Amino acid sequence: MSDRTRTSARRILVGAAVGAAVTGAVAATRSRRAKALATSGAANPALADPSVRAEVVPVVSADGHPINVLAYGDPTAPPIVFAHGWTCSTTFWYPQINALADEFRVVVYDQRGHGRTGLGPTRPSPELLGDDLDAVLSATVRDGQKAVVVGHSMGGMSIMSWALRYPERVAEKASAVMLASTGPDRLIAETTVIPLPKRAPAVPVPVGRAILGSTAPLIATPLTRRGVQYVALAPGSTRQEVDFCVRIVRDCPPATRGGWGRALSTLDIGASLDHLTVPTTVVVGTADRLTPPVHSERMSDRLDADGHLQRLIRLPGIGHMSTIEAADEVNAEIRRLRRL
Repeated sequence: MSDRTRTSARRILVGAAVGAAVTGAVAATRSRRAKALATSGAANPALADPSVRAEVVPVVSADGHPINVLAYGDPTAPPIVFAHGWTCSTTFWYPQINALADEFRVVVYDQRGHGRTGLGPTRPSPELLGDDLDAVLSATVRDGQKAVVVGHSMGGMSIMSWALRYPERVAEKASAVMLASTGPDRLIAETTVIPLPKRAPAVPVPVGRAILGSTAPLIATPLTRRGVQYVALAPGSTRQEVDFCVRIVRDCPPATRGGWGRALSTLDIGASLDHLTVPTTVVVGTADRLTPPVHSERMSDRLDADGHLQRLIRLPGIGHMSTIEAADEVNAEIRRLRRL
């Protein structure tokens, strides 16, 4: 057995042990937390407005468009940079800001057309995601520093696009990466949002593209709430988690939702994984319908083949909004990556 084969085998065994431990811990912790919140009616402090004051960081992307960037915590502390997903905003990262800003420099930004960043002059594309992330990293990670870069869903795609577009910058700006609830390709073919019989063909790309590209407004109704929970969260998610996510998703302009939905419908950036040459953890909820575990398993295999996989963490019973639904576990792994 070669040294590389032995190393890969050890990594797989360690990952399996970690995965088993995390599985039990998540299930137990989530059960206790959900029961406590349900019975007490108390607000979830992780979802509260951050008490740490935000600093606005001026950032302009490659096409000259300004990006809304906020930084929390000591400017001299080790940086962690977060990229949110489709239809979200900087608010999405409240569970991470509240947990980590006392210890680290936490940087969050609004993707194009989301939050306080306008769509700008450039058509949504994977390349644009990479350009914007590079602009944020250039402005917030000082020379000689390296950040842990965390991306959820479209934010993970931003990291992969950045690695594909700026491969020489990966080792320069990142000490480690987390790809949470994301995928590099086949987003329509492998979604489980639309339940199909086992032997049925995948959802046709034109159909999926039309659904993702819809610009219909999301009206505040019980049906909308149930729809957001079904698509983005697990059945066992708490009412507060669902309400928090519904508010964020409803705030996304329909034109932004549709524009980025169309742009991502034919995404194919799997080659980017060969350029993620820093320790990379992949996180996925077993109940994720938007980017189900098949994506994370395929990404992990490719990262492991290149020797850059840190861990594949499967979160039992957790949906697509993993960084909210399993915030404690995600934050613990971010801290661990920061210590590497």
